[in-house]
Amino acid sequence: MAKIVGVTLSERVVAGLVVDHRLEGDLKCFPEEHEDEYALVEMPADGIVEALRDQVKAAVGAHTDIAGVGVGVPGLVRHGVIEEAPNLPQLKGARMADMLGAALKAEGIDAPVTIQNDADAFAAGIAATTGRLDAVVRVWTLGVGIGYGRYPATDGVWEGGHTVVTLDEKENYCGCGGRGHLEGIMGHRAMRLRFLDLEPEEVFEAARNGDARCCEFKKLWHKALAAATASSIHLRGPGKFYLAGFNVRFVDMGLLKDYLHQMVKMSPLQSYTIEIASDAQETRIIGAAVSARPAD
Repeated sequence: MAKIVGVTLSERVVAGLVVDHRLEGDLKCFPEEHEDEYALVEMPADGIVEALRDQVKAAVGAHTDIAGVGVGVPGLVRHGVIEEAPNLPQLKGARMADMLGAALKAEGIDAPVTIQNDADAFAAGIAATTGRLDAVVRVWTLGVGIGYGRYPATDGVWEGGHTVVTLDEKENYCGCGGRGHLEGIMGHRAMRLRFLDLEPEEVFEAARNGDARCCEFKKLWHKALAAATASSIHLRGPGKFYLAGFNVRFVDMGLLKDYLHQMVKMSPLQSYTIEIASDAQETRIIGAAVSARPAD
């Protein structure tokens, strides 16, 4: 049974040792306190590599037979290079697989490093923990930005959060600067920019209480997710979709399914399902490890 270290990089660095698709031991975190949410944002790229190295080393412990290290990071990742990272801009262009591999080797950990988008890692984790490693799994992560993950991973960009879901010229709240994007409507950052007088949770609370402006936005929010999901179905076919992230609390599943039904009318494409997944940190760690497992 291969021993692989899974790592996620977002507001914190979290690492764990995974054996046979199960965590072994405790998770290692930096920073340890959840309140220090800007620690990585303010850290240079070399510092983030050092933080990753230290948490991997802590997860490895006394083990010497590590088969690989898998790291899930936000942004556009290809061939071990972080080509774009809106939430951690200092990582743009970083050859993260090479940098972390060299840092680990200097500490006596000589294992291949795999870097993938964090949403792809999460999709792999869902597949592993639900016994669906032989199926296609797609997941939307609803947080500061909007992630789109797919398992098994295939070559491509897959920046689903930047799917264009509206032609309204006023829709320019996406962090990348693009117009009409899903993330520009659903992303937590984008919602705060849109409603400068309300926090996102206050917007949806006001919608429940009948506020006209907030009710219209609630509809737009769900239509945007339905449109992006419908586009994925029309391009890649039906299947199972999962929703996760701290803003799944805003999802009205009945409303979402109603809009999706209006958008997908071809009968062969209507065998899709959509459900909310438990967004456990352990699932993301397992997924990062699964994505880095050696080929049989």
